[in-house]
Amino acid sequence: MFQVTNKKSITILALLLFLCAACQPQGDVSGVKAPDASSPKVVEPANSSYSPTYASVSANGYGAIASVNPLATQAGLLAYEQGGNAIDAAIATALTLGVVDSHNSGIGGGCFILIRWADGSVSAIDGREMAPAKAHPQLFIRDGKAQPQLSKVGALASGIPGSLKAYEALVARGGKLTLADALQAGIRHADQGFPVDRVFASRLKVTAEKLQKFPASAGIFLKPDGAPYQEGELLVQKDLASTYRKIAAEGSAYFYGGDFAKAVEGWMADNGGIISAEDFANYRLTERQPVKSEYRGYTVYGFPPPSSGGAHVAQILNILAHFDLAAVSEVERYHLLAEAMKLAFADRAYWLGDPDYTKVPKGLVSAEYAADLAATISNQRATPVAGHGTPPLSDSDFFEQLNKHTTHIAAADKDGNWVAITTTLNTSFGSKVVIPSTGVLLNNQMDDFSIKAGEPNAFNLIGAEANKVEAGKRPLSSMSPTLVLKGDVPVLTLGAAGGPTIINQVVQALVNTLDMGMPLDQAVAAPRVHHQWMPNRLIVEGSLSEPTQQALQGMGHEVKVWGNFGATQAIGVDGDDFKAVAEPRVQ
Repeated sequence: MFQVTNKKSITILALLLFLCAACQPQGDVSGVKAPDASSPKVVEPANSSYSPTYASVSANGYGAIASVNPLATQAGLLAYEQGGNAIDAAIATALTLGVVDSHNSGIGGGCFILIRWADGSVSAIDGREMAPAKAHPQLFIRDGKAQPQLSKVGALASGIPGSLKAYEALVARGGKLTLADALQAGIRHADQGFPVDRVFASRLKVTAEKLQKFPASAGIFLKPDGAPYQEGELLVQKDLASTYRKIAAEGSAYFYGGDFAKAVEGWMADNGGIISAEDFANYRLTERQPVKSEYRGYTVYGFPPPSSGGAHVAQILNILAHFDLAAVSEVERYHLLAEAMKLAFADRAYWLGDPDYTKVPKGLVSAEYAADLAATISNQRATPVAGHGTPPLSDSDFFEQLNKHTTHIAAADKDGNWVAITTTLNTSFGSKVVIPSTGVLLNNQMDDFSIKAGEPNAFNLIGAEANKVEAGKRPLSSMSPTLVLKGDVPVLTLGAAGGPTIINQVVQALVNTLDMGMPLDQAVAAPRVHHQWMPNRLIVEGSLSEPTQQALQGMGHEVKVWGNFGATQAIGVDGDDFKAVAEPRVQ
């Protein structure tokens, strides 16, 4: 459990940045002392060999950063040193990740941002990709059959990116520096190159054949002989550096209304795509009402639809609240987790989608509905789940936008401001398409739609009518930036990478912390399980003891062992200190 002190008398800057992708990124977290008034505006970059695994830092005049790459973390540290606040650190980190961890994220993708303001309010900013205006439900159907490869790779796989517009809005309203400042570290690493790390090299190895299909992509990520870059070799991205410089000079107008949008339109027209420059011009940010729930005396905030994360983290926790997880055996605890996950993912498949197009019932997160679902769970046996449930008021009470227009975002370096960003291209290297002469890798978020009812996507998730392809719609996501408060004091923020396992990673970290009383690093490191209803199997990590695995099998679970999965990052508090924890599985 957390020891909480009232922090209203001190300045706190807290930032947690997550990468969401099929792969598992490396982890890096740091703390940095906030600058005093005499700090110089220009500071030399931090030593590139600096790569801490986690830090416990004083809250008095300090901030905390958690990211998946040490070079990106250093960009956030530098923003603090230059006089910036948590917003500046967040965006500098994100934009640098788009260079040094570009297989996971970048300005060709989207993001969710969850913010807890100093006044105690919480906002959810939706920078998720939008489907092009020419998208339609039959886009990936040929002769009545789904063609899933079209939604994963190539010209039809991408939605309109939203990350850059969200980043610019954050800096403009709440930052002390500028978007141009935030781009500088990324420009430097793209222009001068950076050593490819182990995870980047492994992702290149398995994706090289698909990247080879697109000359601009192969020209960046593969050597002249077609071989992928190896760990430790220098990867240079001159075109991306040039694009970053143009954005620094012109702002996001270059991207959404200028030459970049025109370049995308031209490439799409030549390669069977449907994205136009007008699609970029019409992209909008949306502010939504966060999902709020209570668990074990804590308030948990999550991201609302089109994220399934907030709703189903809350739903699973609401179900688990009916069981004393600290009092049962390890076997029974994992069993109850699996049963709650299974019920939530069955609902996800049927009910969840973009609330601007689909009526997503708020009853999914109601305590009444959770009690009904909990009553179906046996403590001794796995219970078959035939399909979705029906939450209360499912025909009348829905998630919706907070407003109907583009939103701006505010943040300030005052007491209690916490920022959590989750950003992604979807699967490794997104659509595998780099727009020539720009260096920008486009997402493959169209695969997060249900391209045909019952057809699994890249993560074996199935969907229904609620998540069908439609023009201007945002696809369903599992990204789960999460904030936890005790009373009115923030005590924990966390999120994860790993497709649909994200939801269950977050749940297990919360259970390990709030139920089991584990220190945050142990809560993140503990063995994980994952069930997503379909396919009907319980994924367990190899670190889960063999007797526990066998006992779960004996309870009727179809157990499948994976080595490790996921990448969770978290920042918590311990008295007046922050503790930032990076995923140990990918160190």
